[in-house]
Amino acid sequence: MDRTSSTQTARSRIAGAVDRLSAAFAARVAIDLRALAAFRIGLGAVLIADLALRSRSLTAFYTDYGVLPRRALFSDYSATQSLYGFVGEPWAVALLFAVAGAFALALAVGYRTRAVTVVSWVLLFSLHGRNPMVLNAGDSLLLMLLFWSAFLPLGARWSVDAARRADRSADSEPEPNSAPAGVSDASIATVATMAVLIQMLLMYVTNAVHKFESEQWMGGDAVAYITQADQLTYLFGNYLAELHGLLRAFTVLWVVLLVASPLLLLLTGFPRAVLGSLFVGMHLGMAVTIRVGLFPVVVVVGFLLFVQTPVWDAAERVVASLDRSGSLARWRARLESRARSVPALGAWAPRWTASDRADGSDTSRLSAGLARGQVLFTTVLPYAFLVLIVLSSASSVGYADTPDPAEEVLDAVEMEQSWQMFAPDPIDTTRWYVAAGTLEDGSERDLLHGSAADFERPSRVETTYPTARWRKYFANVYGADNENHRSYLANYLCSDWNRTHQTAVENVTVYQAYERTTPGNGTVEAAGEFALIEYDCSGEFIQNE
Repeated sequence: MDRTSSTQTARSRIAGAVDRLSAAFAARVAIDLRALAAFRIGLGAVLIADLALRSRSLTAFYTDYGVLPRRALFSDYSATQSLYGFVGEPWAVALLFAVAGAFALALAVGYRTRAVTVVSWVLLFSLHGRNPMVLNAGDSLLLMLLFWSAFLPLGARWSVDAARRADRSADSEPEPNSAPAGVSDASIATVATMAVLIQMLLMYVTNAVHKFESEQWMGGDAVAYITQADQLTYLFGNYLAELHGLLRAFTVLWVVLLVASPLLLLLTGFPRAVLGSLFVGMHLGMAVTIRVGLFPVVVVVGFLLFVQTPVWDAAERVVASLDRSGSLARWRARLESRARSVPALGAWAPRWTASDRADGSDTSRLSAGLARGQVLFTTVLPYAFLVLIVLSSASSVGYADTPDPAEEVLDAVEMEQSWQMFAPDPIDTTRWYVAAGTLEDGSERDLLHGSAADFERPSRVETTYPTARWRKYFANVYGADNENHRSYLANYLCSDWNRTHQTAVENVTVYQAYERTTPGNGTVEAAGEFALIEYDCSGEFIQNE
């Protein structure tokens, strides 16, 4: 009897310990539904902003009149899968941009959320595939967050979908809470929530390992070197280069935050929010000092997922206390009313009733098949990709090898984990470009800037690049593996000049000029220029000889 009692006590203790561990784990991977809603709105806004910024170079980057016409795209990227590969005229590309913008807007307001999320991912994936030469870490992160979003209930709150569901279920009994132990009714904890949080964490952990290999980062001089690269700095960044002590402090603080990044998952509630705020603050500082596109904004949107229920509850109490007149409540009621009035596309689709599912008809079998498919989509698939991205991250820092089939899958959906932003070594050289073209009247002009060819360092190098994407493009053209792209660039410069000027250009030589200085004292360590390509505008398309 005593032995049986002892066994039952031991089992009870083990079960209690497992329950407590499960609850603690669930509390750390849970995401508040309001966080998902804010994240959804942020994603939609970023997608629209991304399209608007890309449209400034629509012809140059995404049409047959630009730096990567489709004949070059299909030659160099034979495995590319892009809807943009079907069109080459600027008007057709602009139409696809407009379609992508419409779906991004639908995502922001939460209309048919799951479907528009998947379509938005497909359209963004296609846009990336159209010109890989202009992509940066922010693009990769945005695509990955959108991928994981397909498995999350982004439309559960603050959405057209939520308003409709509330309207339909007003007279029905509420469903019982199915949240795991340790998770509030306002949160969910699933494989997908765990995966999207780990995705953000992997970016920092992987980048930290890369930075640990750098003398500049470990020595505290990395940010100072970065600010010396004038093609990157703008706004406040132009005034920080001389503040060497402050830049060393920023370097140390960033390394410390990277080391502390696992706490983003280990902490909960307000402590997690405080740590997340430090990361957000650093990224917002990045946004007003260096030109890296939308990367800081994408990261800030991703951090909304880490804001947990106690913080949202406190925020709602503050808003309620400030809304003494009730104007915000009335404004919200009007929005919900308008959301319920939005026409429901797909309302014609059949609705299976409980009696339909209970019998042995084809409808019942179809419903069972759909249920199995839903489990596969919401559980098995995200779990498989979670394993793959963890393996890919370990492989990128030399801690594991990714099997070839896994690499092929990750490559197919652009989810390889290689977060080498300013690592192992930071950018330490100022680079600018001159395209010296000889015109048919014998004169020489810089085809990039429309002025006389001048190799002197500009006072503000960042202004020589139209956008951050152009800077990224030139950095990739400079790469040793992209010789063909130098011909594509030169061909574009010739064609674009001849379309817009009466005096045609006969040949062009694209130069890179550079200067590297020592942080703090401004001593020039190296300077000069060299030719990337000499191109005959009337010659063959590719001239790498």
